[in-house]
Amino acid sequence: MSSRRERIAEALGVIAPRVPAFERDAILDHAQDSTGLKTASPQSAAWLSLVAYIRHALTEYDDLLAEGYDVDSARHFVLDDINEVLADWGCRKQVDGEAEED
Repeated sequence: MSSRRERIAEALGVIAPRVPAFERDAILDHAQDSTGLKTASPQSAAWLSLVAYIRHALTEYDDLLAEGYDVDSARHFVLDDINEVLADWGCRKQVDGEAEED
């Protein structure tokens, strides 16, 4: 039987097949180590970690929070940036602005 990390990696490969290796490892680390994702399916853990990684590492989300924007507003302002990265990485699914867990 494969490990949880391997199952999450497989799911991530299906969801976003063109994730660069460095980002892939960081996403997998988050998916595996996040307390909130311990009981999530591999597919859910991969998706939520993917979106959280992009939001925090590749957008100005954290800067917007530091400037005083509330979470919903900050997420709104980075939505297009997140979806652009998802598309670049071969992901057919997009973030629609509904609340998602980090």
